[in-house]
Amino acid sequence: MNKLRLFNASCLALITTAFAFAIRAGILGKLSAEFGLTNTQLGFINQSAILGFPIATIVGGYLYNVFGAKRMIWLAFICHLVGIISTIMANNFTLLLISNFFIGFANGTVEAVCNPLIANMYKENLTTMLNRFHVWFPGGIFLGSLISQFMDFNGAGWQLQIAIMLVPCLAYGFLFWGQSFPTAEQSGQAKVSDNLAGIFSPLYLIMIFCMLLTANTELSTQQWIERLLSGGGAPPMLVLALVTGLMAVGRFFAGPVVHRLNPIGVLFSSSIIALFGIYLMSVASGGMVYLAAIMFAIGVCYFWPTMIGFVGEYIPKSGALGMSLIGGAGMFATGIAQPIVGGWIDAAKAKAVASGLTGSAAEVVAGQHTLTNLLVFPAVLIVIFGIMFLNRKQLEARRVVHA
Repeated sequence: MNKLRLFNASCLALITTAFAFAIRAGILGKLSAEFGLTNTQLGFINQSAILGFPIATIVGGYLYNVFGAKRMIWLAFICHLVGIISTIMANNFTLLLISNFFIGFANGTVEAVCNPLIANMYKENLTTMLNRFHVWFPGGIFLGSLISQFMDFNGAGWQLQIAIMLVPCLAYGFLFWGQSFPTAEQSGQAKVSDNLAGIFSPLYLIMIFCMLLTANTELSTQQWIERLLSGGGAPPMLVLALVTGLMAVGRFFAGPVVHRLNPIGVLFSSSIIALFGIYLMSVASGGMVYLAAIMFAIGVCYFWPTMIGFVGEYIPKSGALGMSLIGGAGMFATGIAQPIVGGWIDAAKAKAVASGLTGSAAEVVAGQHTLTNLLVFPAVLIVIFGIMFLNRKQLEARRVVHA
């Protein structure tokens, strides 16, 4: 078993997922113009892609124990190919919904396979390696958003931008080809009954609820960045590149941060910083948008991998299924929120237009109002993680893996 090759292949699979997220965010305006779609309809396209993710993680978390990582990663590869090619060929709203679902299902299968795969290979520093793996979600969004912006500057159509996703997809397929994988039995995670005992524990249920909020704090803001900041004086895709680039750097050097603060401290402090970041974005304009974006990036940087790492360290009985479900719960909540966020933008813009604003002025007001609504997510997290932080000594007694 070549651990380094499997890890690198997993990173490329996650880059494919990130490219899908970034490029979709960058072409929403083009899809709206070509197909005559409202923001609410664009929200349903986002939702289709995002809801494919939790469906895959729910199924994949169980099937990982049954079929193993190898078969599941090839399922992800096939679904990525089908989704990308069918999106390029789509010529109406319905086909966009279906093709984006396939991409979302592939993305979720990658998450369901690669998180426990990496946890199995690097048990001695689980949270650190999961953070390094998850470098490539913001890292891939960083690359994807710059590529999307560059292609926009050069007049490339949205179909060609989608086709760029084939590059990391084919690369991860090549690296996984012919490799041996650790089995579920080797990881000690094969007993679904043990997994269920961990999943239905009070701490896991609390973390599931928190994942609904951390995921929306991070992903709903990023997925709508083009529409939220379109009138703010800063190119939205460059802002997204700045945010995700900083997140990638932060996750790569996550080890010292996790050691110093421990996962509970990381989650608590991240919630506070994320709240201030979103607030600043809701009031900033021009160059100040970049400063707000930096604050936001620092806030959401460690959310996703630390939530998964927390489950692996503090609720180890939940196993691969537990790590898959918590990621799936986050994406499910984000998917449900997409038409709602799109509706917020439509309603706020309509109200702004009714008050006499037009053009970019109406876009700015709509984006600011929607960002204000998103503040509720980190605000609730501050309360929950604050309580956990005050009781961290009792929680530390449960921790069985130290990153």
